[in-house]
Amino acid sequence: MEVERYISRARLAVLSAIGAFLLGAVLFKYGAVMLSGRPPVAERKIQTERGSILDRNGKILAVQTTLYNIAVTRSAVYDEDVFSQALAPVTGMNAEEIKRRLSDNPGDFLYLKKKISEGEKSAIEAVIRDGRLKGIRLEAVVSRTYPENQLASHVIGFLGDDGKGLTGVEYSYQDILSPPGDFPSAQSEAYNVMLTIDGNIQYELEKIARQTMEETQAEGVMLIAAEARTGEILAYVSEPSANLNAFGASLPTERFDRPALYAYEPGSVFKIFSIAALMELGAAADQDIFFCDGGYEHVTPKGERFTIGCLDRHGWVSPRDIIRFSCNDGTAQIAEKAKSADFEDKLRGFGFGSKTNIQLPGETTGIFSSNNNWSLRSKPTIAIGQEISVSALQMVQAATALANKGTVLRLSLLSRLYTQDGEAAASHRTESLGRVISPETARLMLDYMQTTSESGTGTRASVGDVPMAVKTGTAQMLAESKAGYSKTDYISSCMGIFPVDSPEIILYLAILKPVGETYGGRIAAPVISKAANAIIDYRGMGRETATSVRHSGLVQIPKNALVEIRDIVPDMTGIPKRMIAPLLQREDLEVWITGDGYVVSQSPEPGTPVTEGMRIELHLE
Repeated sequence: MEVERYISRARLAVLSAIGAFLLGAVLFKYGAVMLSGRPPVAERKIQTERGSILDRNGKILAVQTTLYNIAVTRSAVYDEDVFSQALAPVTGMNAEEIKRRLSDNPGDFLYLKKKISEGEKSAIEAVIRDGRLKGIRLEAVVSRTYPENQLASHVIGFLGDDGKGLTGVEYSYQDILSPPGDFPSAQSEAYNVMLTIDGNIQYELEKIARQTMEETQAEGVMLIAAEARTGEILAYVSEPSANLNAFGASLPTERFDRPALYAYEPGSVFKIFSIAALMELGAAADQDIFFCDGGYEHVTPKGERFTIGCLDRHGWVSPRDIIRFSCNDGTAQIAEKAKSADFEDKLRGFGFGSKTNIQLPGETTGIFSSNNNWSLRSKPTIAIGQEISVSALQMVQAATALANKGTVLRLSLLSRLYTQDGEAAASHRTESLGRVISPETARLMLDYMQTTSESGTGTRASVGDVPMAVKTGTAQMLAESKAGYSKTDYISSCMGIFPVDSPEIILYLAILKPVGETYGGRIAAPVISKAANAIIDYRGMGRETATSVRHSGLVQIPKNALVEIRDIVPDMTGIPKRMIAPLLQREDLEVWITGDGYVVSQSPEPGTPVTEGMRIELHLE
């Protein structure tokens, strides 16, 4: 009877109402599904293969591959000792390290090792089968392999764990190499990127750069080779560099892209652009002469004074001599004759103060302040390559103006884009950035630079049988710990353009913080000669057009022969001290030698008739 009282009519009514509501909801949902028609079929998504990166000759520099991650579920590992001992030999990991990773991991899941090769995967699979290990699986991941290891590593770049580019062309061309989204889509096709880099030239110049680092104990070396007529980069060297197949283990200094990211004061190499700009502005003409007394001094009407030192007392110098001897005094005198705004505009016309917009991320603009912010000494100081910061890329791009009758060409690392089927989709076109100087001024600068390679500070850059235009530089670096310039840190550099009569190649080298010898004419110029010889031989450039003597009466002296003075004064520039020391024994001449090393300047000039009792001064460095 108590059960009947519990199941009352009120309770039954409530339960019936709830049941009816639930049944109605189910029927309503069922009816809605029936009336809605067939659900849309999910479209299959196919991930496109990432495009390859190749050099200009078709050599593969980066290609997609499949690697594997070792995934472990700790709770499924029945014996950590057995597990660790079995995996250690085939993973390259220590058994204790594997056990520690298992013990220290806070969660139940961990990646024991990422991106192992197909061979490592097969070895691990064999161990798993033989040892019947539990709790381990191998996850396939799309990755990248770099067949040439560290060749052109700063240009090629690297991928992150998410398969996206982190540096270099892998970053800049991320959407070209691997279109965003899944396939099919409007932008579904991945392209292969063919670079302007020539792998053979790149290899030779990297080898030369590493040798230079060893010999000079430098902190870094930048070496760039470019096609003078197109702006295409043939070799892009930044040492030290990273092995792209072991990028995660590389050092920050190896990953640092110096030619694009590093801004520095260029020093005397910059004079080829400042003198060209000043001559274009009418501040000097080819036949003008200026007197160098060892330094430039300027005094304002208010009595303010500043000085710029020079390497030597060069006496009367023409613009050719200023480039030949790298005369600071003469450069400053010419600079003071031009308007600051006009001088700035010309230098910006060369590309200084702006990115080259080459296909690399993070490029610096350098530091080039407006003339409104210049001090009294800014104009002559900038003219000699100080108080302005540039990148190596800017220096090379500016040099295209000298090689192309005054027209600046945009630099490029992209040669072509190809579809996965091998069809050409796009190709590099030479892009003019405008004419900054006249063809006559450009020709004169190359002529001056040729003189520098024959009898000036750049003689060691000469290759002998292919006429070269050369300018060297040695720039003090700003002190890191205090204001002013360092007394120990320098950048030694050299620019080479050849052949002079019809430029094909631009070479630019900068050695960062060499130890011991720092003079650009001594340590940078010989490197340019090595690089030029390697390129000339590789490209089969004609060597029959030997460098000719420019002036009648000029006597060229073999570098390893003792100097003899007879009827006329020979050119002794670049001759070592031991080869001129016997001249001190001459009783009919008064020979003065100052300094040690090699002759960098002389008085009187080569070709001067010899007279009895003549005084000959030789300055060595």
